[in-house]
Amino acid sequence: MLISSLGQGLLWAPLVIGVFITFRILDIPDLTTEGSFPFGAAVTISLMLHGQSTFVATMAGFVAGCLAGVVTGILDTKLKIPSLLAGILTMTGLYSVNMHIMGKSNIPLLDQKVLTNYLPGNLDPDIQTIIVGLIIVSIVVALLYSLFKTRLGLSLMATGNNKAMSSANGIKTDGMIIFGYMISNGLIALSGSLIAQSNGYADIGMGIGTIVIGLASVLVGEIFLRGRKIMVRLLAMVFGAIVYRLLLTIAMGLGFPPDDLKILSAIILVIVICVPIIQNRIKTKRQLKQYLAQLSEGENYEQRDEIRNISSRKLTKGILSGNRE
Repeated sequence: MLISSLGQGLLWAPLVIGVFITFRILDIPDLTTEGSFPFGAAVTISLMLHGQSTFVATMAGFVAGCLAGVVTGILDTKLKIPSLLAGILTMTGLYSVNMHIMGKSNIPLLDQKVLTNYLPGNLDPDIQTIIVGLIIVSIVVALLYSLFKTRLGLSLMATGNNKAMSSANGIKTDGMIIFGYMISNGLIALSGSLIAQSNGYADIGMGIGTIVIGLASVLVGEIFLRGRKIMVRLLAMVFGAIVYRLLLTIAMGLGFPPDDLKILSAIILVIVICVPIIQNRIKTKRQLKQYLAQLSEGENYEQRDEIRNISSRKLTKGILSGNRE
């Protein structure tokens, strides 16, 4: 169970990182996710069925996702369509595009080699999945870490933090937003490509609920791994993807049918959203109680000092006046 969840979590990790870029870095809720995920799968599987190598097909899936992100970015920045609506429009359009690419709602792989087939055949399939996932995730994390250390990456983060201030400092914020959309949806499509190869097929409906999966994994990762450094945040996304898949695997092991995975995803998202809120409320109440206790103690000390001062003045006055009572 743990090994299987680890492998699947690593394949889903690029999607989680992609959602992290738009949701946390740019502070944009991007629903293009549910269209770009099957888009990457459709392009990859279709090219593999037409004789292209697995590596070329996988990279083509990534590029396809980048193009989808550019479309959403242009709708958002140039046409001034709200980001939420821009993502919905792109997602809706990609449904028809995916149908034209695949020709039907579901296309299976036949005898084509997937990425795991390039590893030694004596390895367990789950181990092969883990190895492929580790290689791809390591490359993605290393490239993004290097990117966010450059001027381009810093400009992207600055745009997400404060668009007006970034624009005032000469950063082309529209270009940064489009770039963020592009990288995000490219990674999401890459994840769709990997999942399609793992499952052995591409399906028109495989993107339904992926935004919930991505958001839940992002929040789970942030609960367990907290930090301001970009490397820690990227690793938290990978960890969140693995933990999330493990939670779903445990739920299925308890007898939940596969048809309930979507509602389980929604429930997990609600829980991980509510837990930090409840923790903050408890922490606030505890701090308020401590503050009131300290304030009360301070008032008691002041009252005691005042009583001592009054007593001292009376005693001094009595001694000076000759009163010995």
